Parts: sequence; structure tokens; C-alpha cells
Amino acid sequence: MSGHVKETFAGTPPTPPTPPTPPAAPTPPAALAAKVRTLAPTMTRSMQRVAETLASDPAGAAALTVTGLAERTGTSEATVVRTARALGYPGYRDLRLALAALAAAQAAGRAPAVTADITVDDPLPTVVAKLAQDEAQCLADTAAALDTAALEAAVAAVAAARRTDVYGVGASHLVGQDLVQKLLRIGLIAHAPADPHLAVTNAVQLRAGDVAVAITHSGRTTDVIEPLRTAFERGATTVAITGRPDREITQYADHVLTTSSARESELRPAAMSSRTSQLLVVDCLFIGVAQRTYETAAPALSASYEALAHRHDPPDRRDRR
Repeated sequence: MSGHVKETFAGTPPTPPTPPTPPAAPTPPAALAAKVRTLAPTMTRSMQRVAETLASDPAGAAALTVTGLAERTGTSEATVVRTARALGYPGYRDLRLALAALAAAQAAGRAPAVTADITVDDPLPTVVAKLAQDEAQCLADTAAALDTAALEAAVAAVAAARRTDVYGVGASHLVGQDLVQKLLRIGLIAHAPADPHLAVTNAVQLRAGDVAVAITHSGRTTDVIEPLRTAFERGATTVAITGRPDREITQYADHVLTTSSARESELRPAAMSSRTSQLLVVDCLFIGVAQRTYETAAPALSASYEALAHRHDPPDRRDRR
């Protein structure tokens, strides 16, 4: 996310300007199913009916006019058009083209259909199969939707940063810790404060040349938004890893990395299913940084492995050396 200019002044930090809302970019067909799964829970009930029909029968929906789809879902033409725009298409015609492409990919076996929810009565072998399918679909959806230009910009910023702060709570904090540990292993300075107050006080110390990364699936977690906003106001480069790029978190992000999640259910809330895609994005970010800083990263990584090697060997093996 770009287009705004940061300014810093002595005294009270300025209120950041609200960046203009860019026009919605058409969603690639490969990412359509992922976007339906991600956004449907936040839509109105009538829009949900349209979205569910798109996900369950893309071929049938692609064959319908806007009037036909409205009649099939018991909604209005305006609701169908609003749903299309929410999914990133200028109009229903563009959505129909994407639906046709998605249906063709599913028929060829390249795009798995949406799997069923896990139920309390499922035997464990079924649970394993459903989870494996959901995880694979979640990773594929995230890869298809990931903005590689934003990823490249985030990689460059972290690679050159004086320090990187990572903010997240709950499952997202665990992902943040994973990123910090990776960065530390290649000799970069990084922090992932667990306490939300400490996150804000850390963010106050950031400046131009530093990086702040916020991880939140919902995009509206106050304890993540507040330190990212503070870092933004202080002039740091800010990155948001989120499943909801339309939420407040992205107002304070220079670069937005969008994640997907598996189907949410009673037994598997979004906080669990979103972690898989967050970890993929974190790995992509880290590998990019390691590539860019390879001359210093490789020796640092080797040194960290050597420093811990004795902890992984059995005692009797170490004694025989």
C-alpha cells in the first residue's frame, strides 16, 4: 500500500493522512475461491447466499445472467453486483469470466472444490483427510493471492532495517515469534513483544530505516493496530500481514501481504486456520531477506547451527569425540 507521504515533526507525532482507497483490482480466477471463503463470513446474508452459490457451483453460476443468479439465490441484481465488487471485480461480467475459468480449472483437477466442515462425529481418519485438504487449499489460496510486488518491497525494507519489530496477539503472536527467531538466526535485530503495552513503547522508539510488521487475520485487533500506527507515525516502514486488506490495519501499512484461511467451523476457528497461511507468508518474507543478505546471513546461520549442535547430540556421542 503506497501513495502517502510520511512527515515527522518534533513534539507530538502528526496524525497520519488517510490514504486514498485504490480501485479494486480484479481477482485472478485462481484466487476467487479463496476470496469467497475469506470474505463470505463478513458479508450480509443476501450477499452470502450469492457467494456460497459461486463457491459451490462456479460452472452453473457462470452460465447465468445477473438476473438469473439473483433469481437462483433469492436476492436482487444489485446484491449480485455488490458481491462481485466485494470480490474484486468491476462488474458481474468480469466475475462470470473468472467463474468460467475457475470451473474449467476444477474440471481439470487443478482447483480442488471447497471441502466439507469438520463435524463432532467425524472419525479421526476423516478429520485427518479434511484437515490435510484444507491446509493444502489454504496454502494454494494464499500463494495465488499474494502480492509479490508488496512482498519484494517488504523484503527490501527488512533486509536494510536497523531493527524489525513484529506485533501480534494469540496465534498471530506465535507466528511473529517464528519470524523473529528466523531473523535473529541470520544476524538481524528483531523483537516480538508479547505485552501490548510494551509493543507500543517499543514502537515509539522506531524511526525511518526501521520496520514494523503487524500480523492479524481479522485486520481489526486493537493491540496490533495501535503499535503499528505508532510505528507509522514515527516514520518506520510498516508491513501488515492480514486476511482482511479492507480493514483498518492497512491504513497504517506501507505494504500489505494478504493471507487466506481454511473454512472456519465450530471446531476450527479462524485463529487456527489462518496460522497456516501466515506461516507461509512469513517463510516467503524470511527467505527473501536471507537471499538478499546472503553474504552475512549464511555465516550467521552456520554459526547459530554450530552453537546449538551439542544440544542435539546424545551425551555418549559427544563423549566419544
